[in-house]
Amino acid sequence: MNPMDLRGLVPAPVTAFTADGEVDHTANAGLARWLVSVEGVKGLVCLGHAGEGTYLTAEEQVALIGTLVEAVDGRVPIIAGITGEGTKTAALEARRAADAGAVGALVYPSHGWLRFGFQPGAPQERYRAIHEESGLQCILFQYPDATKATYDLQTQLDIAAQPGVVATKNGVRNMRRWDTEIPVLRERFPDLQILTCHDEYLLHTMFDVDGALVGYGGLAPEPLVEFIAAGKAKDYPTAREIHDRLLPVTKAVYHRGSHMEGTVALKLGLVARGVLEDATVRQPLRPLSDGAAAEIELALKQAGLV
Repeated sequence: MNPMDLRGLVPAPVTAFTADGEVDHTANAGLARWLVSVEGVKGLVCLGHAGEGTYLTAEEQVALIGTLVEAVDGRVPIIAGITGEGTKTAALEARRAADAGAVGALVYPSHGWLRFGFQPGAPQERYRAIHEESGLQCILFQYPDATKATYDLQTQLDIAAQPGVVATKNGVRNMRRWDTEIPVLRERFPDLQILTCHDEYLLHTMFDVDGALVGYGGLAPEPLVEFIAAGKAKDYPTAREIHDRLLPVTKAVYHRGSHMEGTVALKLGLVARGVLEDATVRQPLRPLSDGAAAEIELALKQAGLV
């Protein structure tokens, strides 16, 4: 297995819909081609939170993967979010993704764990089953510390040691845990690619990572590629300047009532940038309040993105 090289920006783009709510394959292909035209973009993740993946039918998920694979034409790997609740259903979901042309799997925790927690060993078995069934290269997804689906350090280490696990997407959103656990992962598994997914906490996390796997990358890939480069160079002044330049956009997209509203805001931002024509979302997501589109467009202007 040649591991995916994700050392850079890995956007998790939105899923574009037509005005009547159907998956817009032409628009999704165009969005993918735009993103991979940015030097430093190393992969695309579909069917995640930003991509409304759990709101698509299984048939729509497979068709979208195929559209993205064709659009990028081998320039970067397509990575599918794997969200099935049970281990068997998740493994079969991963096999469908592989058959459609995906190379990687962003493995979500079983979402019952968000409320009830997980039994020891269950996450490890989930990753094993997915990789063995599909052959997909897996990304360990660390959920926020505020949830019961966040993995303790030993569980992370166990998963990182398993065949097929090539990276971790860490969104723990607890900087004490970040500062103490990331160095251990780095020391124990030097080849494990560490990716931040802290869309709203990028400055703190950017100096410890190989790259960023963020929905934000689907809206502002150009400055985020620069941000990652500054972090790798330990160039704090440049990183701070990019952070501050993007702060109006960060606030307009992610500092909302619910983090889920970020998906709606990302679509409005892409319309403002002229990349998408429509910002339609699927329920349970809802359109943002009147004035949100103008607010997001103004933020993008302040950041020099429109």
